[in-house]
Amino acid sequence: MAGIYIHIPFCKQRCVYCAFFSSTRHTLRMQYVDALCKEIEERRLYIKGIIETVYFGGGTPSSLKEEELSKILTTIENNFKLSPKAEITIEANPDDLTPEYLAMLRTLPFNRISMGVQSFDNRLLSKLGRRHNAERARKAFADARAAGFNNISIDLMFALPASTHDSWLHDLQSAIELHPEHISAYNLTYEEGTPLHRSLQQGKITPLTEEENLEQFNTLIDTLKKAGYRHYEISNFALPGYESRHNSSYWNDTPYLGCGAAAHSYNGTSRQWNIADIEQYINGINNNTPETEIEHLTTADSYNDTVLTRLRTAEGIPLAWCKTKFGEEMYEHLMRMASPHIARGTLKEREGHISLTHKGIFISDAIMRDLIYTD
Repeated sequence: MAGIYIHIPFCKQRCVYCAFFSSTRHTLRMQYVDALCKEIEERRLYIKGIIETVYFGGGTPSSLKEEELSKILTTIENNFKLSPKAEITIEANPDDLTPEYLAMLRTLPFNRISMGVQSFDNRLLSKLGRRHNAERARKAFADARAAGFNNISIDLMFALPASTHDSWLHDLQSAIELHPEHISAYNLTYEEGTPLHRSLQQGKITPLTEEENLEQFNTLIDTLKKAGYRHYEISNFALPGYESRHNSSYWNDTPYLGCGAAAHSYNGTSRQWNIADIEQYINGINNNTPETEIEHLTTADSYNDTVLTRLRTAEGIPLAWCKTKFGEEMYEHLMRMASPHIARGTLKEREGHISLTHKGIFISDAIMRDLIYTD
């Protein structure tokens, strides 16, 4: 089992909060797609086994045209064995999802859409620099349903400047009314180098207090749980059977190939990532000198990755697997460091797993730091 991630770095405009690698230089798009396809071909032996998931992320993958998407997908199909039931996702901006574009996507193997809605409050969308409004998001969702997509995820953001309990509850209720199969909800962060961070430094915006932030997170969990969504990962909620299979592979030690500028790969023993520069990426691929970095993982590295990923999930860390994979010393370290948190009720041990409790979710970063292994 393995997955493939395809990074499409192009956006029509940059959102003020975004720190992901992206560009508005669409003149490089065809050259980029050609280089991307060449990388896919040249790295066909990086991972073994049947491909269960393919994920087009960005950037804004829905900025690509049919021929560009088709070329990438055909290259994948020609170089890898895809499962007949593979989950194939495209991230999309609601503004791009016209009936015509959705009809085109249905002619391709895509069977899941991840829609970047962020909010149903036009005032907040404007502050975020989003190019769609709430009505456009609702129509895009309805059009996706009409086109035949029965696996749709919505992205939301909470703790936005000037948001309130009522505005956040309205966002959640608006999402629930659409009845998406999956909802991802992310806490806004002020990443250095973004326009949002500069506005914060200049005193132009006031972030929510820690108490307000926590209250919105609590509202998120309670509201979606009542609506039938399973909280299967810190930021992710799904109706039964609709958990993101691709994202779950990141949390469950599944190998994946990442292609495109700034894309990361993992093969079980090392991590590898491409240069975060479109022109240098294209030139490196075309000249057979790809610019990449590789980190070979020690046992301690792999254990720490497990803490940082599996502890985010509802299932948590499987103890027998952990002991077998990492050895007695690190297993004992895990149990020793987890013990105070179990006593405090922020971790729980159940059915051979250690996982966060509801109380522990709110201090998950601190708990993870405690469980990390250092020489």
